[in-house]
Amino acid sequence: MKAIILAGGLGTRLRSVTGEHPKPMADLLGRPLMEHIVQLLRENGFDEICCTLRYRAGEIMAHFGDGARFGVNMHYRIETLPLGTAGSVGGCRDFIGEEDVLVISGDAACDFPLARLMDEHRARRACVTAALCRESLPLRYGLAVTDGEGDIRAFIEKPDWPHVVTDLVNTGIYVLSPRAVAAIPAEGPCDFGKELFPLLLARGERLAGVTLEGYWCDIGTPQAYYRCCADALDGKLRLTPGEAFRIAQAPEEEEAPEEGCCLSCGCEDRARLMGALSELLLDMGASFDDGLRLEGKGYRLHTSPSAKSSALRIAVQSEDAEFARALCLSAKELAEALQL
Repeated sequence: MKAIILAGGLGTRLRSVTGEHPKPMADLLGRPLMEHIVQLLRENGFDEICCTLRYRAGEIMAHFGDGARFGVNMHYRIETLPLGTAGSVGGCRDFIGEEDVLVISGDAACDFPLARLMDEHRARRACVTAALCRESLPLRYGLAVTDGEGDIRAFIEKPDWPHVVTDLVNTGIYVLSPRAVAAIPAEGPCDFGKELFPLLLARGERLAGVTLEGYWCDIGTPQAYYRCCADALDGKLRLTPGEAFRIAQAPEEEEAPEEGCCLSCGCEDRARLMGALSELLLDMGASFDDGLRLEGKGYRLHTSPSAKSSALRIAVQSEDAEFARALCLSAKELAEALQL
C-alpha cells in the first residue's frame, strides 16, 4: 500500500527545540519523529512511501535514503514554493497512480491502527476517509462534525468554546481515493480543510470519519513536544526507542523463577491491588519484605507485582501439584475480585 508523508513545513514555532533541523527530525526517544512514522506505516502494511519536502530536504533524504534499512521504499518530491497540504499531494500524482493513498503529517506523533483506516475507507467506498480522535479540550485543533452514519458534514477550524459542537478532532491523516486526488488543482496551492474538502462536500462526495483508538499529538509547539515526550516515557504513546536511548536506561529486573504453579493476574494499578491483598492477609501472618509471602502446612504462596508488565505474579510451591494449582487459582480469583 502507498502513503505520503507531508514534511515540508518550516516548523518556526518549534525552533527552540529543533534549532535549524526540520521539524520531522525532532528527537523522540532517541529517533527522529518521522522515523517513528515510517515504522508505524511499515507495521500497518504501507511499504511504498513518498515524502514531500521543502525546508532542509537534504537532511531528511540523507537520513532515510531509499528506505531499505527501514523496510520500505522511499520516494521524494521537493517543492520550490509552498503548495499547501492538498497541493503537496497533487504533486505526487505520478507516485499515486490510480490507487487509494494514505496521507499523514511528518510532525505529528501517533500510534493509530492505520490499516484499519484503509479497511474502513474501502468498505465505505468513500471519496476521502479521515482519522478522527476524541479530545476533551479541542480548542487548538480543527474539528469534524459527523452524522449518525459517521460521514463528515462540516469542518470547524480551531473554534473558541461557544463554537465547540463536537469533541472529534481532525488529525490530518486521510485516505484519498483517485477521484479525490483528481479534484486537486494541477497548479498552485491548495489546502485540504479550506479548499478541497468543501469542494468535495459541495459535489455531494462522501467524506467518511473514523474514530481511531490510540495516541495522536501535533508537536507544533514546545509545550506540545515536551508533553508528547513525557507521554512516550509514560507509555501512553507506543514507540520503539532508539538504540542510544535504550542503552541509557536502567536494565530491567529479571523475574525470579518459581517452582510449582505460577499464574499472572492482569491489573491497571499493581500497587493499589497489592494494598487490598495486604489488608486481607495481614492477620494471617503474611510477610511483606518481598511482596506478600504466606506459608502454611505444605505450601508457600508468594504474590508480587510483575517487574515487566501491569500484572501481579502469583506463585505457589507445594509437593502436591494439584493442591498448588488449586491454591494458585484461588489466589488469582481473589485478586481479580478485589478489582471490581
